[in-house]
Amino acid sequence: MLTQKIENALNDQINAEMYSSYLYLSMSAYFESLNLPGAANWMQVQAREEMVHAMKFYRFVIERGGRVKLRGIQGPPTQWASPLAVFQDTLKHEQSVTARINALVDLVRDESDHASEVFLQWFVSEQVEEEASADAVIKRLQLAADTPAGIFMIDQELATRVFVPPPGTADAGA
Repeated sequence: MLTQKIENALNDQINAEMYSSYLYLSMSAYFESLNLPGAANWMQVQAREEMVHAMKFYRFVIERGGRVKLRGIQGPPTQWASPLAVFQDTLKHEQSVTARINALVDLVRDESDHASEVFLQWFVSEQVEEEASADAVIKRLQLAADTPAGIFMIDQELATRVFVPPPGTADAGA
């Protein structure tokens, strides 16, 4: 059974994960407007992953006897200065998600909720990957320095990313 404090925090995280999905879908639409289908694909995969994360929290709250309470999702930005700016915002966003996950871990430790702590460890590890992935694209875009050929090559590489649901989860984004 979840304490009310943890239930509220997990519901906030569901909202944050859904916002993340919405943000990445907006970034995908931005890349579509620039005719960068590879970057758009990368962000669509990211959006689907974030929806899976939201559903993992959703299922966990229910399995622990809590109540999911969905709220409105804040509208994301729709315009960026450059492809590099998009990925810089992606990294900043993932760093903020990491801080949220760490705060959740601190909360469940304070409340001695061991089941929730075990559940959250997957997200702790996932955030390392999320930050590293965005940072790797930033470094490639910085090397390309806005050269059209460099951006084209990076876009082709980003087009190869495919969505792979984590083990034990349904594809919530299909």
